[in-house]
Amino acid sequence: METLDRYLAQLASTEPTPGGGSAAALVAAVGAALVAMAARISSQNPKYAAQHELALRLAAAADALRAELTAARDRDERAFARVVAAQALPRESDAEREARTRALETALGDAAAVPLRACELCMDVLRLSLQTLQIPNKNLASDLGCAAEFAVAALAACAYNVRVNHRYMRDAAAIETQSKMLARYETEAPALLANVRRDVGAALARPR
Repeated sequence: METLDRYLAQLASTEPTPGGGSAAALVAAVGAALVAMAARISSQNPKYAAQHELALRLAAAADALRAELTAARDRDERAFARVVAAQALPRESDAEREARTRALETALGDAAAVPLRACELCMDVLRLSLQTLQIPNKNLASDLGCAAEFAVAALAACAYNVRVNHRYMRDAAAIETQSKMLARYETEAPALLANVRRDVGAALARPR
């Protein structure tokens, strides 16, 4: 299994993968792990017995999200590798140029779709963070705040990776569809984050 140190060393290297999209998925996965931790700890605390079932559901959902985001990291790396491979195709003849153009367009479309799906997963992490704050365990509020902040940062980073591929794509319909989805996520996220910050701020406020 790849260690974090090895992954970061690869990220810092001159190799094109892993890159920003992969790193963004990892950041969101860390957020999902924090949600799972907070929910799981609360599920074992008799003080929050009334929220026991909720906590278990939230922990399971966060675990599933973490697994999806870990897989999204790998998908992002593979998608970019296909773009690089398509760019390297020969283009001496008209037939080769046409084949290269088709291959590159397909690869770019996939390379945009992968971080767009990761954006959706980031939104799910953000929503789970807010839901887990329903469990009134103030000791874990800061962890949930971190999870939400990571999710929003990862969403912004994934959005960059969608748009960089749009810059080179030719399929206007695909770009428009993906852009609308991305705009919806970017519109919804600030309100959800504001609610998380409100709840975390209330939980962390010093008593008067």
